[in-house]
Amino acid sequence: MDLVRRSAYGLPATSPAAFIASTEGTKVHYLGSEYSSRRHDLCDDYVRAIRASHLANTAEGYVDIAYNAAVCEHGTVYEGRGPNRRSGANGTATLNTRHYSVVALVAKAGGGLDTPTDAQLHGVRDAIEWLRAEGEAGTYIGGHRDGYATTCPGAPLYDWVKRGAPRPGGTPAPQTPVVDLSRLISAATVDPPKSGTPVSYAGVRTVEAALRAEGLLASSLVDGHFGTSTITAYRAWQKRCGYSGADADGIPGKTSLTRLGRAHGFTVTD
Repeated sequence: MDLVRRSAYGLPATSPAAFIASTEGTKVHYLGSEYSSRRHDLCDDYVRAIRASHLANTAEGYVDIAYNAAVCEHGTVYEGRGPNRRSGANGTATLNTRHYSVVALVAKAGGGLDTPTDAQLHGVRDAIEWLRAEGEAGTYIGGHRDGYATTCPGAPLYDWVKRGAPRPGGTPAPQTPVVDLSRLISAATVDPPKSGTPVSYAGVRTVEAALRAEGLLASSLVDGHFGTSTITAYRAWQKRCGYSGADADGIPGKTSLTRLGRAHGFTVTD
């Protein structure tokens, strides 16, 4: 890994961004503006310029460069906010606390260098592994658009992310878990908590893990059984999504389950 620490390219050694102990994973970004290929010795200048533009953005109120790391076309990782610092790039305070952010220095479509190089993909993967090792990042890897209305990180990068962010020339990472929505609904409808015989099948643990990460289900209750505790926790998730009354019944529906999946790295099928 070719890592350049903050102090090595002219930033204060420590970011003033809020401390966080861990995250569920990392979101990948692109610049979303025009960007041209350049000599490697000019890349640190560009990262400093990003930071300067962020600090000048009074509407957003940035305290530092928004990203935890930036990766140039040559594969070098520049420390941004770094590990254990809340991101400023993911769109909301919740998403910034939930995930770190890594930006690849590539442009929007047609805006110059708009496709990441192999060296850059290796660098983004290096940055993700670094945030896992030093910042307790979880295994989730998503795009900025996951859970937030944006086109970031653009088609080429997002395709790579959805393939598991594999290293070029290497074995692809495991695919994102898929949850069968029809079976979840059937489980809650046919075998409600009052039956005393909760059902178990592939997919329940994925949902339970997400509910646990949301602080709605105790770790000791993550057992792969869709019963009283899981339905109670899912009801709390529905209320968090804005449902009330009979609509918050603990039975997973596509909208609420898709929203949970976007936040925790699984996809939903009909």
